[in-house]
Amino acid sequence: MTDAPTPTRAQRFRDLVVPAAERAGYTGHGAKARFSRDTGMVDSSVTRLWQGTALPEARFYDRIAEVTGLDLGTLLVEGGVLTLESLQSLSETDRSQVGSRLTPDEAADGLGIRDVAGREMFHATVERLKRLEDQDASDRRGADDGGTAAHM
Repeated sequence: MTDAPTPTRAQRFRDLVVPAAERAGYTGHGAKARFSRDTGMVDSSVTRLWQGTALPEARFYDRIAEVTGLDLGTLLVEGGVLTLESLQSLSETDRSQVGSRLTPDEAADGLGIRDVAGREMFHATVERLKRLEDQDASDRRGADDGGTAAHM
């Protein structure tokens, strides 16, 4: 009796992303081309992702998460950009530290993110989170303004 071969990281990543992409509507003729367009990846990289022969560049993980509905942290771990321990330590960060003057570079250093692509992905994620927070705050202010105007 032989043991089944252990899937590679690229195969595990494919097994996570492709079904999620299909659930998000990337099916049928042109599915990979649409996925390519929506994520910014080149067609050949999408093909290698779908085949499970290569991982995408870390800079695309944010867009992959957006178009598939997958958790970015899960993609970062499955893609080998972050360890599960690093992700958990980010999740468990004391709230009082979040407001500190820690720079993204200092945070990346503290997490042991040395790879250039990993650092770029970390920076992109931080910037996206900042934009989302700004947008949420703006939406809340807009809702307050609308409520006030409606009562006048």
